[in-house]
Amino acid sequence: MKKLFAILLTISLVAAVFAGCSSKKAGDVDEITANGKIVVGITDYAPMDYKEAGSDEWTGFDAELARAVAEKMGVDVEFKVIDWDNKFLELNTRAIDCIWNGMTITDEVKKNTSVTDAYARNRQVVVMKKDAAAKIKTVDDLKAIEKLTVAVEKGSSGEAVAEENGLEFVSVSAQTDTLLEVKSGSVTAAIIDSTMADAMTGEGTDYEDLASCVVLSEEQYGIGCRKDSDLTAKLNEIIKQLKEDGTMAELSEKYSVELID
Repeated sequence: MKKLFAILLTISLVAAVFAGCSSKKAGDVDEITANGKIVVGITDYAPMDYKEAGSDEWTGFDAELARAVAEKMGVDVEFKVIDWDNKFLELNTRAIDCIWNGMTITDEVKKNTSVTDAYARNRQVVVMKKDAAAKIKTVDDLKAIEKLTVAVEKGSSGEAVAEENGLEFVSVSAQTDTLLEVKSGSVTAAIIDSTMADAMTGEGTDYEDLASCVVLSEEQYGIGCRKDSDLTAKLNEIIKQLKEDGTMAELSEKYSVELID
């Protein structure tokens, strides 16, 4: 009887080990490969992710970079527009595989994601109507404006910078909306990424009457993956390859995005 009990116990332990192995969760890279696509969370944000007039295809620095990475992974890309203020929820509920949209690496991002190495530089800048912008040289000049109100994207670095500087602000759903607010005159200024300001304001754009003035912060962009995800290391590996083969340099020149060496 003891011998039989020992045999049954051994069988039970072996079965438990195999059950544990079979129930072990696959890594994100394996799941993406099995699905045949990587789902990328974005917002409409030139020059990183946007659509040309009359086109349904996403283009931009990050969009092209994501496609180049996906090609090396042997999968397609699905771009999913998300509410930027809910980006971590979208990631952790597995609605997306990563947040890849000119995302500034902040303490909050590091806390909520496994973020890749930084790949591009950015700044938070103040955008105003040209005549007004020409008179603003410092943050103190900005604060001296009577009844100053700035527009920021909800949940963005621009919102955080506005808070840090004690500025009265209104939060909108997208960075592009901040420019509409300035153009309409409902706010005095916007705080947005310099990459967007360079691409969307000035001569030849829809916002020719707007210009950037004060730089409020220096930043770096990264890609947010789920905590402990093996996708982070995979993205770092492939982006390093794309730097070495010149792909990143070509995209930098095409979209006027400053790379990090």
